[in-house]
Amino acid sequence: MNTEATSRVPANDADTPAQLAPEDRYTNRELSWLSFNRRVLAESENERYPLLERLRFLSISASNLDEFTMVRIAGLEGQVQRGIETQGIDGKSPRQQLEAIREQVLALEDRQQESLDVLRPLLSQEGIVIAAVDDLDKRQQHWLERYFESDILPLITPQAIDPSHPFPFVANMGMGVIFRLKRGRRQTDLIEMVLIPPGAPRFVRVPGAKAIYVPIEGLVSRFAGQMFPGFRILGDGLFRVLRDSDIEIEEEAEDLVRYFRTAIQRRRRGRTVLLELDDDCDEVAEALLRDQLEVEETMIVKTGGMLGLADLSVICREPRPDLKFQPFSPRYPERILEHDGDCFGAIREKDIVIHHPFESFDVVVDFLRQAARDPSVVSIKQTLYRAGDQSPVIAALIDAALNGKAVTAVVELKARFDEERNIHWASELERAGVQVIYGFTEWKTHAKVSLVVRREEDGYRTYCHFGTGNYHPVNAKIYTDLSFFTADPALGRDAAKMFNFITGYIEPDHLEKIAISPVGMREKLYQLIDKEIANAKAGKPSGIWIKLNSITNKPMIDKLYEASQAGVEIRMVVRGICSLRAGISGVSDNISVKSIIGRFLEHSRVWAFANGRNLPSRQAKVFVTSADAMSRNIDRRVEVLVPITNKTVHDQVLGQVMLANILDTEQSWELDSDGEYHRIRQGEGGFNCHDYFMSNPSLSGRGAALEAHEVPRLTLRGAAK
Repeated sequence: MNTEATSRVPANDADTPAQLAPEDRYTNRELSWLSFNRRVLAESENERYPLLERLRFLSISASNLDEFTMVRIAGLEGQVQRGIETQGIDGKSPRQQLEAIREQVLALEDRQQESLDVLRPLLSQEGIVIAAVDDLDKRQQHWLERYFESDILPLITPQAIDPSHPFPFVANMGMGVIFRLKRGRRQTDLIEMVLIPPGAPRFVRVPGAKAIYVPIEGLVSRFAGQMFPGFRILGDGLFRVLRDSDIEIEEEAEDLVRYFRTAIQRRRRGRTVLLELDDDCDEVAEALLRDQLEVEETMIVKTGGMLGLADLSVICREPRPDLKFQPFSPRYPERILEHDGDCFGAIREKDIVIHHPFESFDVVVDFLRQAARDPSVVSIKQTLYRAGDQSPVIAALIDAALNGKAVTAVVELKARFDEERNIHWASELERAGVQVIYGFTEWKTHAKVSLVVRREEDGYRTYCHFGTGNYHPVNAKIYTDLSFFTADPALGRDAAKMFNFITGYIEPDHLEKIAISPVGMREKLYQLIDKEIANAKAGKPSGIWIKLNSITNKPMIDKLYEASQAGVEIRMVVRGICSLRAGISGVSDNISVKSIIGRFLEHSRVWAFANGRNLPSRQAKVFVTSADAMSRNIDRRVEVLVPITNKTVHDQVLGQVMLANILDTEQSWELDSDGEYHRIRQGEGGFNCHDYFMSNPSLSGRGAALEAHEVPRLTLRGAAK
């Protein structure tokens, strides 16, 4: 690659953009997501990965597809049923989108089963076997039969289905087996349903040196005779149900907590969206399921493989380090260690950015723990979107309140699939004396901000943490995110105004540095893009580097198209959904898009603008943000866009994090103008950004002891030798 970012001349045919149909100008959001999940699934086929990591990617792909079905497909089905004809960005109606989605979902389901078929014999060679009962020897079968009798049978309840026994309720993601039975020659057939209880293990591990796992549904089918003594089993069928799991917010809801408690219960009983069946399902049982679950023909999937592939994650826990990635321990920032663990002292000296998971999330927790115990700290304000099951962040806030600090927590109840957990945390916080705020009814608070006010010799000083990811210690070991710590007074004042906006509906005015959605972030980004357009037209260097999880907002995409047509070179790293089409003649010639799928899940969001120089440069304007370029983030969520001005932090975010992502070849997929992705060729001489980050300390977090050991400098030609 050229070390200088050069801009290509825009196409001469000025009419080309207007002549393009929406489907040629944009990619449908749902189809782009399915493309992303195919890239995730492709990692299960990556022969360079250890086997259990390949199995993990398969389970992640299956889990992703379940959530997509429960939320996105359910939403489109609801629109069709209500007669809503709102078109997607590509001009497709909800019905047209469902037709296109179904075809790709079925293909994806088949490919997942094919991946499992490939992995099973490979795992078996390594002593990890996913087996049917009849595949095992008599001794193992006898152990399973006794295990079924002692540990499974007491948990399950056979339920007859007849006029006096109505069809039982099947919970969301519930799995069960329907049996067709006969007793005597003259008796009519009896239909019985056995639901797999949620507390039962999904896979039973047979004792022994070899790790043999048997799916629980296989035990239920194989040893059904223990449940139905005296009956002859004429047929059976395994099934699994997915239900509509989206929660629609009613603006007039007076009590959000009560509303969400009720809505969570409704979710468990939501409309059936998908019925999965095994290929050998008894015809009578299948007909009964179709009728009772009221499933449309188009939303039934039959497979000859395993149902519920997301549960394979259980097998990935098998203690076989030789079949997993080499263990990695995140570094604790040396700069904070040099201050004897005093986070405030280190931040006061200069801004720091922590790059998770390569640097430990413990520093974020320690920042709050220190604030909770420091007698000089007078107040803490904190946003909480996802915090996890056993959250040290929550514990620190409770500790702070018990120590007499003024603590305010903005808890977002609308964090999908974390609503119940967040209600629990809100109750725990309130019980400790924390002032809990639930934010706006119609907007989610998605910004990740901590604000600590400390009394010092020269007056009150505000310390801030701005994150691109959640305050979730488990996710922080998997997701790549940035944690920016600063004592900049202007950023502190802006953060305080953001909290006042959420807690008191006081719309911020005269923000000094940050931008907030939905009241100003779009305008700020447009201004920055317009500056690059003006520079390109004036013959000055121009360029934009963007790192996001998703981009779907049509006006933002059109703005980037406008910049491309003006000659601005735009490099984008978009992990997931990308409705923008790159490389379209006359529209996006100057835009390149890549997606990185690897050991860690790319999650940080960064914008960088050339500002009259060739990227990367010290003069570039660099921002970190909690927001993706989606309508929900820009228009319906409280988000923050934070400028990075400290020299060292600026170099780290632009010349280390962004540039390494752009240079990566080992985990990268490139987007073609037709909306399809192809893997960038892997092999000798390639560059893996995750390996680079695991091997080298960050620029702002490394201390004086590491200054003599230079971090390999990256250029657009690659890593410096």
